[in-house]
Amino acid sequence: MFVRWNNLLVETEEAQTLPGYRDPAVIRRFDAPEALDTRFYEVHARSALNRVPKQSRMPFRWTINPYRGCSHACVYCVRGDTPVLLADGTTRPIEQLGVGDAIYGTRRVGVYRRYVHTEVLAHWRTEKDAYRVVLEDGTEVVASADHRFLTGRGWKFVTGAEHGAARRPHLTPNDKLMGTGAFAAGPIDGRAVRTAARLGVVAVEPLGERIPMYDITTGTGDFIANGVVSHNCFARPTHKYLDFGAGRDFEREIVVKVNVPEVLRVELAKPSWAHEHVALGTNTDPYQWVEGRYRLMPEIWQALLDSGTPCSILTKSPLLLRDIDLLRQLSERVGFTANVSVPTLDEKAWRQTEPHTPHPRKRLEAIAELTRAGVPTGVLIAPLMPGVNDSPEQVQEILEIATAAGAESVAGITLHLRGEVRGIFMDWLRSQRPDLVEHYERLYAHGAYAPKEQREHHSRMVRRGGGARRIRSPRGRDPAPERTAPKPDPPVSQESLF
Repeated sequence: MFVRWNNLLVETEEAQTLPGYRDPAVIRRFDAPEALDTRFYEVHARSALNRVPKQSRMPFRWTINPYRGCSHACVYCVRGDTPVLLADGTTRPIEQLGVGDAIYGTRRVGVYRRYVHTEVLAHWRTEKDAYRVVLEDGTEVVASADHRFLTGRGWKFVTGAEHGAARRPHLTPNDKLMGTGAFAAGPIDGRAVRTAARLGVVAVEPLGERIPMYDITTGTGDFIANGVVSHNCFARPTHKYLDFGAGRDFEREIVVKVNVPEVLRVELAKPSWAHEHVALGTNTDPYQWVEGRYRLMPEIWQALLDSGTPCSILTKSPLLLRDIDLLRQLSERVGFTANVSVPTLDEKAWRQTEPHTPHPRKRLEAIAELTRAGVPTGVLIAPLMPGVNDSPEQVQEILEIATAAGAESVAGITLHLRGEVRGIFMDWLRSQRPDLVEHYERLYAHGAYAPKEQREHHSRMVRRGGGARRIRSPRGRDPAPERTAPKPDPPVSQESLF
């Protein structure tokens, strides 16, 4: 199997066959700071072009995803002997739980969060630096710095800072945890999460050692750990299809389809290929950190260029400037647009919502450089979150800089909260912006989308600043010879915040 950066190779582990792949994946580790404790599964994909389901309503039919998994997510975990409240009222150490076990979680019903039955959907082990959280009633919970507990003021991390890059809501002696306290006998179904127990935080102490820890994914997104409500990490469905765990595995077990460029060339050469628009960046960002090492994108762009296939990309990373010569050729010969997501330029809002992404101003600098090279560009302000990043001043600053940088269009999309994203976002809002919780509960009371008036308000805000209603494919350029198929608009789907 072809290795693209074996100069950084530390070790090759024995191969493993992943579901859906015929040949075993070669598992590698690399001696780079960003890749510590990460395994890369080099696989041979059977196809490169992915057909977009009709029900998605996207304005394109094809996409390419060279990577699966992301190293930017957080891990929430507690020590293995931490007792978890089961649905029958008994407890079991978290390290002994298994998928399918019935336990207690919580769910907001009306104005109250209430105890409900839920199920363990995934279970995994990791190693983290340990901290002891000591409560007034003598309860102790050992967890990682990134673990979150429910307090009277929302979800809070075990540790954090008041200022700087490490700033985040974290436990202090002023906080009181929410939960049952000492596990009570008998059912608690439907009971509101309110307690008279002495669950005030007395101390958060580093143990000075790295120990095995465990986490679970549940149907409610939380569980009761040693009598307090504890956050968990949500399952990542695409990784579960590969028989990977939903938590740590998604972050540290990255699948790299090393043969995508070669397979793509074969597919694009088929007589049946109609040279339809191909959109990249619609699922995972192909310019995430690992692309800097594997360098799959230059060969992908070259294959699209040689076949005369129009294409576009949506990314958050200035890394695409590495391939600027190819992008210029694509725009000149077949039709190409580089779309960059910039939801905010406000430093605080960026660190709160996208702490592990490239700086938004660097993304706009990339727009300017692409424009100077003759590559059509667009900016996507998404998601626009009422009260967080949608003030006229914030949006106007993006519009002005994007216009000065030469962006051909700017579009804005109001936050939508579908499926599990709703729970994740609302928990984030309670911890980061509790002043907005009631406002959002009203805005999204009837579904995943904000009211029409709110969406129209955001559209007017972007249009008044000179932005287009949607990001368009390049216009006024010579089409590729004998390629007359229309070029659909590239994606304007909302990207994940977490």
